[in-house]
Amino acid sequence: MRLAGKKIISLVHHDFEDLELWYPILRLKEEGATVHLAGEKANETYMGKYGVPAVSDYAYGSIKAEDYDAILVPGGWAPDKIRRFPEVISLIQSMEETKKPIGQICHAGWVLISAKILAGKKVTSTPGIKDDMENAGATWIDEAVVVDGNLVSSRRPPDLPDYLRELITVIEQR
Repeated sequence: MRLAGKKIISLVHHDFEDLELWYPILRLKEEGATVHLAGEKANETYMGKYGVPAVSDYAYGSIKAEDYDAILVPGGWAPDKIRRFPEVISLIQSMEETKKPIGQICHAGWVLISAKILAGKKVTSTPGIKDDMENAGATWIDEAVVVDGNLVSSRRPPDLPDYLRELITVIEQR
């Protein structure tokens, strides 16, 4: 188990992209990681775009970066909600400052844009937010997965196998 002993937090809110939340969580657990979900409220049920529920373990405000080895931000429409919470922005910034792995896919780039951590980074995302990513100072690359130091980004659900292969490697190496 490549990630035994690693703790990972994944952010969640309503209208997350079901596969972009659950596929990474399941793969990371298969590798031995402990994965927790943080939402606006603890013990809240959030519904994915296609109706798959997810129950948060913690509220955003109760999460501390030092307690986790990596963070995941799923796509869908949830990132537009998630980025409105100052405690999430602070958490992302803390993870970046300590160079802990940050995984983001599809529209999750919106959260990183709001955290102002993309200047000078190479990233990918859904093409729909390419301009947003570039306006935040990132170099956008149309590839299944882009790794820039601790940041692992991906475009959409068909890219999930490539995304998780790289994300697991980055988490394992830190």
